[in-house]
Amino acid sequence: MSNRFVELGLRSPVNLTWEVTLACNLRCRHCLSSSAEPVPGELSTAEAMELICQLEQEGVFQINFGGGEPFMRPDFLDILDACHARGIMTCISTNGTLFTADLVEKLSQSKLVAIQVSLDGAEKETCEAIRGQGTYEAAIDALKLLAASSIPTSINTVLTTNNAHEIPQLHNMAQSLGVTLRVSRFRPSGRGADNWEELRPNPRQLLDFSDWLAKSGEVRTGDSFFSLTSQERQGLGLNLCGACKLTCCVGPTGKVYPCAFLQSDRFEAGDLRNNTFKEIWDHSDMFASFRQLRIHSCEDCQRFDQCHGGCPAVAYHLKEDIEGGDPECLERCVTSIAENDVGESAA
Repeated sequence: MSNRFVELGLRSPVNLTWEVTLACNLRCRHCLSSSAEPVPGELSTAEAMELICQLEQEGVFQINFGGGEPFMRPDFLDILDACHARGIMTCISTNGTLFTADLVEKLSQSKLVAIQVSLDGAEKETCEAIRGQGTYEAAIDALKLLAASSIPTSINTVLTTNNAHEIPQLHNMAQSLGVTLRVSRFRPSGRGADNWEELRPNPRQLLDFSDWLAKSGEVRTGDSFFSLTSQERQGLGLNLCGACKLTCCVGPTGKVYPCAFLQSDRFEAGDLRNNTFKEIWDHSDMFASFRQLRIHSCEDCQRFDQCHGGCPAVAYHLKEDIEGGDPECLERCVTSIAENDVGESAA
């Protein structure tokens, strides 16, 4: 798929994120949405089913379910069944604490489901410092149940300063369990904004992760990591932000946003209670602005073709400038480390 077609925006998204509820039984310190209790006005079962019909009509290939904890929603299995009955692939991001053998058996009945279990450290202490007591063993138990099933399963880890040194160990753990590893980027949204300075990886850790990633082709990351991706990984995915072009986000109450990390009134593209998904995708001024977004400040960079300015969400949250270029890109990491070394030498 050429970048030109992507930049213009496809007729419909290839996939989208659907945060089906903000209810969660955990209070993770890096949570992108500050999940805790369900918010008033979350989509009803009937409204959820109507949205699935619309997404099928638009040819959406995959829905990535998140939250909150999706399995906290009482009708979530019905929502999954409706997706699978219409041939829509699903990927569920879960904390794994609610898994039982019976649940895994039910999920295994479809070949259209994949699951990501959150685990934020290879060591128990590292993980539970982020996710809370008991979460490490619960996630491991869920991974073992899933690995014994037919469901494609991965560990999903958010890269923080606390676990950066454990990523290779997590990779080995994933292989020993018979699952894969996905590393997600930490962003300063939701509860993550409150703990940003404490948990954010430093430039050296980001640079070391990029070097390790170049040697680990089977490890998956999101599009936002292309600002840190080396030339060796360039062919493994999209090298620019896919928001409003290939993907978008539906919030718990039916409001639509460019991505899961920009779920605020400032970036609302439309409301499914007022317009159809197609109307929002085709005619939203917010989506049009993202499709026209160009990070001109990065165009002279030698790595521009690899990341096209990186993640606009990170630029917005850290600089309140969506056109300002990714503050954590590889080039800025190198510059920051060099400046720090000069400062230490001068001292």
